[in-house]
Amino acid sequence: MEPPVSPRRVTIVDVARHAQVSTTAVSKVLRNAYGASPEMRARVRRAIDELGYRPLAAARGLRGQTYTIGVMLPDIRNPFFPEILDGVTSCLADTDYQVLLGPGCGVNEEAGVIEAMIDRGMDGLVLVAPVSPRARLERVAADVPTVVVGRHGHSPAYDTVADDDVAGAALVVGHLAGLGHRRIAHIEHHEADPTRRVEMPNAQRADGYRQAMRGLGLEAEIDVVSTSYTQEGGYKGAQQLLARPTRPTAVFAGADIVAMGVLEAVAEAGLSVPGDVSVAGYDNTTFAALGPISLTSVDQAGREIGRNAARLLLERIADRGKTSVQIKLSPTLVPRRTTAAPPSA
Repeated sequence: MEPPVSPRRVTIVDVARHAQVSTTAVSKVLRNAYGASPEMRARVRRAIDELGYRPLAAARGLRGQTYTIGVMLPDIRNPFFPEILDGVTSCLADTDYQVLLGPGCGVNEEAGVIEAMIDRGMDGLVLVAPVSPRARLERVAADVPTVVVGRHGHSPAYDTVADDDVAGAALVVGHLAGLGHRRIAHIEHHEADPTRRVEMPNAQRADGYRQAMRGLGLEAEIDVVSTSYTQEGGYKGAQQLLARPTRPTAVFAGADIVAMGVLEAVAEAGLSVPGDVSVAGYDNTTFAALGPISLTSVDQAGREIGRNAARLLLERIADRGKTSVQIKLSPTLVPRRTTAAPPSA
């Protein structure tokens, strides 16, 4: 028995014949080029729909664009990053661009994902909280239009969109101190490379925590545990804090996903939130607002970050020589049931 014959892929020649126009006319419509009348565009689009024509990405790349945007996420398990992605996709909804994702957890993995996106001719990249050295990011931006999300600092090679992490940390500390807390601890993400510390959001939040504590006269109460921005990191960090001879009455977790681990460790220790320990997070993710959790958190407007990143990227694709732009958004605090006055109050 002979194997079934695979259906032949529809080509631009087929579309031209079906629409009764030249292949040049079809090409103009596909490229949104000047010289195609509205009637011709409608005829070609109708033929494309009827035949199910899909141009090869490689062929589109040879014409200068693949209409794909690569988004690198450092951890797809962190529920904050999908909010950035929502903002990116909403900004691109009325364009021909499609978004392709790549997880890059760690310097080597991140470099591999970025190289793969460049090799596949993507028209632009959105890199979310990348850990690569700035020099590498600038080399990437020299090859393909790039917007960096979450990292602070300025580069003429790429645009940036970030939250004011120092201000966000101050909002948390001010809120907890206003409730009467003095023993306020912080769980940060360990920064392995001190050369990039000044640019990373986790380091900025830790610095903002320290500055706010000093500003309130609580320098002697500063207590920072370095783990990771994961649920496990929050769990292990809280275990260390709860084992202190004098445990903190409040914990500022550097991210909501970290706060989830803190809540788990507090419950496991037989303590209550906020009766024994108040807990605050950062990111205001969707599950922070869930009734059973009701986590106090800093809202850094993830969707707005994503929309700004996509807008800047489209502008940079259109004009590779434009002056780089840095956008810093102002966070807000959303108090919920996980924070209250300390037990002594």
